[in-house]
Amino acid sequence: MKKRQLILGLVVLVALVALFVYAQRRYPFHWHTFVEQLRLADWLKIGIGVGCIYVGYAFRAVRWALLMRHNRKVPLFSLLGTQVIGFTAVALIGRVADPVRPYLVSKRTGVPLSAQIAVYIVERLFDFGSMALIISSVILLAPAGALPHPEQLRKAGYGGLAITVLAGLFLVAVRVAGGVVASFFERAFGLVSKKLGEAVGNKVRAFRTGLDTMRSFSDFAIASTLSLTMWMLITLAYLETMKAFVASPPLATMDLPKCILLLAVSGTASVFQLPILGWFSQIGFVAAAMASFYGASPEASTACAATLLLVTFLSIVPVGLIWARFEHVSLRKITEESGHAGEVLAVDEPAG
Repeated sequence: MKKRQLILGLVVLVALVALFVYAQRRYPFHWHTFVEQLRLADWLKIGIGVGCIYVGYAFRAVRWALLMRHNRKVPLFSLLGTQVIGFTAVALIGRVADPVRPYLVSKRTGVPLSAQIAVYIVERLFDFGSMALIISSVILLAPAGALPHPEQLRKAGYGGLAITVLAGLFLVAVRVAGGVVASFFERAFGLVSKKLGEAVGNKVRAFRTGLDTMRSFSDFAIASTLSLTMWMLITLAYLETMKAFVASPPLATMDLPKCILLLAVSGTASVFQLPILGWFSQIGFVAAAMASFYGASPEASTACAATLLLVTFLSIVPVGLIWARFEHVSLRKITEESGHAGEVLAVDEPAG
């Protein structure tokens, strides 16, 4: 697995270097202008963005504590360290470190890892639903001329809302009648392959177990409110950071609809987060979107994209490293342990 990751990393590195050389020849990049954009930036606004992100981690900790309270009640902010350390591991090691958070919570609270993975799945669903709802709503309510390619974006907005509603209905169906839904999918996919049908059925049943974290409408309402508030804070962090680049008129006059479009691009680029190399690919995608959609210069776009990555993704790293030090947690070791525990759980799950 490590060899495969190393090969993939080298391929991505070579591709990025080749792309950089090509871009530098085709579109000369003025590094002194890039530095000047950073020097003239309003760092108070950037600080506000970092503050919004930090508060968002507190919301994550509270949400996790509330989602697991039917298994074990814990103080609302007692899981803040697991969130900070977990996201630090993802920032430095990549998406392979995603299981760190449920693994750390399991170790800290004594609740089985399977229950924490269930909380993690539900948490991810609320994140996706909240982000999709905010992005789609802002795009659809944006005034005429506020966004490039308005017709295509409006269709995408309606599509995002439709997917969110369908996903919500699917969650309700699985929560209310998970066994029936699992049997239906088992039979449907069983027409293609019996083994595939059984696998899908088992996954739906496991998903139904995960939804046991929400046992009432108030559980759903609380989790939804926390998720939406957290993603509003993230959106505000993006908006303040982009408006901080006062030397670039397209960025200094950034409004909410344009910011939302960049948030969607950044969120898509961060899905396949490779360690270290993924930082540069994300900067490249977001910078290209800024230059293409809003006409910002390559230097201003790159400076802003790099700062966005620093604010929204890497700003937690210093705190996470210090927190991990105090709790005697090795990020690499805990990543390996959590991955191994998840593999063992996946093997044992069908038998259970």
